[in-house]
Amino acid sequence: MEEWKEYKLGDLCYNVCSGGTPKSTYSAYYEGGKIPWLNTKEINYNRIYSTESHITEEGLNNSSAKWIDANSVIVAMYGATAGRVAIAKVPMTTNQACCNLMIDSSKADYNYIYYYLSNSYKQLLGMANGAAQQNLNAQVIKDFIISLPDIQEQRNIATILSSLDSKIAVNKKICENLEAQAQALFKHWFVDFAPFKDGKFVESELGLIPEGWRAGTLSDLGEIVGGATPSKAESTYFTDKGIAWLTPKDLSNDLKKFTSRGEIDITEEGYNSCSAKIMPRGSVLFSSRAPIGYITIAKNNICTNQGFKSVVPNYAGTAYIYYLLKLNTKRIENMSSGTTFKEASGALMKSLAVLLPPKSALDAFESKVLDIFNEQEVLETESTRLSSLRDTLLPKLMSGEIKVNEIAL
Repeated sequence: MEEWKEYKLGDLCYNVCSGGTPKSTYSAYYEGGKIPWLNTKEINYNRIYSTESHITEEGLNNSSAKWIDANSVIVAMYGATAGRVAIAKVPMTTNQACCNLMIDSSKADYNYIYYYLSNSYKQLLGMANGAAQQNLNAQVIKDFIISLPDIQEQRNIATILSSLDSKIAVNKKICENLEAQAQALFKHWFVDFAPFKDGKFVESELGLIPEGWRAGTLSDLGEIVGGATPSKAESTYFTDKGIAWLTPKDLSNDLKKFTSRGEIDITEEGYNSCSAKIMPRGSVLFSSRAPIGYITIAKNNICTNQGFKSVVPNYAGTAYIYYLLKLNTKRIENMSSGTTFKEASGALMKSLAVLLPPKSALDAFESKVLDIFNEQEVLETESTRLSSLRDTLLPKLMSGEIKVNEIAL
C-alpha cells in the first residue's frame, strides 16, 4: 500500500457545487423546459443519461441551479438517499440536495471516485447529521479522505468494475425490451381483443367482451394467499438459510421480475409458529400495503409476511395473472382503505372483478410468452451473480487487498 496516497476529495476536483430548485409554483420555469434537472431520488448507484424532470432557461437563471459537466460524480446529501452516488453521463443541472464533484482527470479517474464512494456509503452516512433525517453537506464531502493508487491503476480498477456494470446494464436493457413485447401481446389479446375482433361481443360488467368470455373474480384465477411474520422476539425463528420469506422492504431495495427470497429466511419452527403459507414457483407475489403494488414472481417455494396478498395460479397461468395485476394496480390502490396507510385486504383481492377468458386463450398466451419469461429469468439470475461479484471485488480492489492482474473474469 506504500504507493497509495491519501487526498481530500475536494482537492481532486476542479469544481464542487450543489444545485437549486426553481420555484415550483411558477410554470414558466418548467413547462417546455429542455434542461435536464436531477432530483436526489434518482440517485441510486447509477449512471444517469436522462432525468425525470426538465427546467427552462428562465428557471435556470432564476434559481441556484447550475450546469454540471458530463462525468461529474454526484453525491446525495439529504434524506432517504443521503450518501448514495451516481455519475452524470450528460451535462445537466441538479437540485440543492446534490453535491456535484467535477473530477480533475489529471489527478483521479471519475469512475474510480464513483466506485470508491459507492464502497464508502456507511462512512459517508456516519458523517451525516440531523435528527429527523440524515444530512450531509458539501464541506464534509470535500474533506472526505480518499486513498488513491496511481492514475493508471485507478483506471484499471474502474475498468474491471465498469465491465461488470456494463454487462448488467445490457441484461437490463434486453429484459426491458422483452418486457415491452410481452406487455404489448397481453394488451393486444386481453385489452384490445384484436385476435378475436371477428367474433361476436357481449355486454358484461367489464364492458364489451368476446362471447364465451366472462367477468369473474381474481379468486377464479388462483388461490389468494396472505402472509405472516414469526415473532421477532424469538431469534430461533429466523436464519440465513431456511424457508424463503419475503417482505415488501426486500422488493423496495431490489425489485426484480423474479424473486427467490428476501434478506432473511425463517426456520421451520418460525414457519409453524405463524400463519405464513409456502407458495410454489410461479406464484405471483403482490404487495398489499406499504406500498401497494410491488409485483414479482416466485422462482422457488417461498412465503411472505403480512404485507402481501399473493396469487397461486390454477385456472390461469403466471403470465396472465402477472400482467392482470399490473393492469389493475391503480384500481386496487383506489379501492384500498386504512388510516395509517392504505391496505388491500384479502376480501378486496378475492372479490376483484377481472376478465376470465376461455382456458384455451389463457393457455395459448402462456405458451406465447414462455420463452420471454425464461430468457428474462436467466438474464436476471446472471445479473444477480455479476452484482454479487462486483460487490465482493469492490472493497478488495479499493483497499489494495487484491490487484487487477490477479482477477480473471
